[in-house]
Order: sequence, then structure tokens, then C-alpha cells
Amino acid sequence: MKKYFITGLLIWVPLAITAWVLAAIVRTMDQSLLLLPAGLRPEQLLGFYVPGIGVLLTLLVVFLTGLVTANFIGQRLIRFWEGILARIPVVKSVYYSVKQVSDTLFSSSGEAFRKALLVEYPRKGCWTVAFMTGQPGGDVVNYLQGEWISVYVPTTPNPTSGFFLMMPKADVIELEMSVDEALKYIISMGVVAPPLPNPMGRAQNE
Repeated sequence: MKKYFITGLLIWVPLAITAWVLAAIVRTMDQSLLLLPAGLRPEQLLGFYVPGIGVLLTLLVVFLTGLVTANFIGQRLIRFWEGILARIPVVKSVYYSVKQVSDTLFSSSGEAFRKALLVEYPRKGCWTVAFMTGQPGGDVVNYLQGEWISVYVPTTPNPTSGFFLMMPKADVIELEMSVDEALKYIISMGVVAPPLPNPMGRAQNE
């Protein structure tokens, strides 16, 4: 009896959590429908709420924004808009901080979250999975001798919170696993282990 109940849980719990996360994303993106006049919203035209239409509208807005800002005129509009934000004290700090982080994360040439690492943390003898986010900068480099890297150590099971560390490059181990595999490993609290790397591929890399 207990065996069947646990088997049922193993089937339904992942499905329920996946459905809950997707529903939360759809509800959030459906808020973009508030940009439309009340008379043009789907629930007014159709007489009932259709989930997911806001997702299409959000994707369309993002695509059109990229299309418009990719040319010369769009770049001038962006600089004009950022010039306005730069004159607002609190907004300026928040906007440029978020923009710098997003530019780094989504840059195809950046190093942020491109490599999974094995680091000794929070004490000697304990190891955890982390991600490389770049190299230390600013006045910090004047106090660090040798080659250092910036590391993000996520918490489990919520990887969006964690710790930012600067560690000697010689003290970290670069793992042969993708970022997706590393995230699954962290979120599952070590239950979902990534497959072993190909020994031949490791030998060739060395």
C-alpha cells in the first residue's frame, strides 16, 4: 500500500510543481494585456478569460522592441531615454545596476554562468557546485595577488539566492557538466546527479 502511494507521489508531484510554475509564468505574462484598452482585451471581446494570450503579446512586444532598437534611430531613442533616467537619483542607480547585470548575463561573449565549478565552501573539506561569473574588478584587484575569479555559490533548493565569492583560480575545479545539469543537481539537493563525463573526452582535453 505504502509503495503504491509513494509511486503515485513520484508521478504527480513533479507534474503538479511544473504546472504550478508554468501557470505562475503565464499569469505574470498575461498582465501585459493591461497595456491594451479595456475594449480590446480578449475577455471583453470573447466574453471569457483565455490564459496564454498575454504570453503571445509579451513575446511580440519584446520582439518589436528589439527590432526597433536595432537600427540607428532606435539607438538614439534608447540613449535619449537613458539620459532621462540618469537625471533621477534613485531610479538611475537601480536601472543601471540591473542593466549592467542583464547585459553581462545575456551577452554571448560574456563569461557569466558559462562554466560550472567545484569549490571548497563553506569550509575546508566541504565542496559544492558553483558558477563562474567573471573576474574581480575595480579597486579589489589592487589587493588580490595572482589570478582570481568571481564565483556565485547558489543555495539549495532555490538557486536564485546565494553567495558571491572571489577565489584563486587554482583553488577551483572546472567541471565537465553543462550549466543546466549543474542547476538540476543543485535544485534536487544532489538527488539528480549528472551523467559521468566521457573519459576519452577528458583525456583529449587534458
